[in-house]
Amino acid sequence: MQYDTTHPALRGVNVHIDKGEFVFVVGASGAGKSTFVKMLTHELVPQQGSILINGQDITRLSKSQVPYYRRKLGIVFQDFRLLEEKTVYENIAFVLRVTGTKERIIRERTSHVLNLVGLRGKENERPSKLSGGEQQRVAIARALANQPLLLIADEPTGNLDPNTSSEIMNLFNSINHMGTTIIMVTHNQELVNAMNKRVLLIDEGHIVKDVKKGGYIAHV
Repeated sequence: MQYDTTHPALRGVNVHIDKGEFVFVVGASGAGKSTFVKMLTHELVPQQGSILINGQDITRLSKSQVPYYRRKLGIVFQDFRLLEEKTVYENIAFVLRVTGTKERIIRERTSHVLNLVGLRGKENERPSKLSGGEQQRVAIARALANQPLLLIADEPTGNLDPNTSSEIMNLFNSINHMGTTIIMVTHNQELVNAMNKRVLLIDEGHIVKDVKKGGYIAHV
């Protein structure tokens, strides 16, 4: 996707999210939701302004600092993005190994997050043998392995049926209750309505509504 610098995808955005919050980001396609997420992950850098994560202005990070910053994030995608040739255990352990984590800690954390997402006993399965909901649970476990400051979920239920989507949202809710900050982009109005969390509505690059506790909101 190309971003026209003469017509910024986001303009005049000023939002504060407290540690431990659960925030939905909603809006029509092309409204600026993806840009919002890319700013948080440092895939895009704003032309002006600042982005403070845990007190650190990530717009000032050098190229060498970006990988270390991203280790503080957990990211869950719509399409799971699991390594098909690796087992469930290896998919999670992989993200820890690339950061130089000791094997003892890898075993402990992997066991913990698999238990957390309800996949104990599935360690040696390949992703192709799992249901869509189970694959998303692996993706969530992988995102939690590095004990992130912030968990970003981009349409995490987009490829799941309604019942499985509800189960996955209950899991996210449990993770949030443990203290993890969650920012979730979604088009699923029913799930947003059921969760009764904070909702940011982006329209044409602006945050046009910010509801502390509510349902899916439309800009009219």
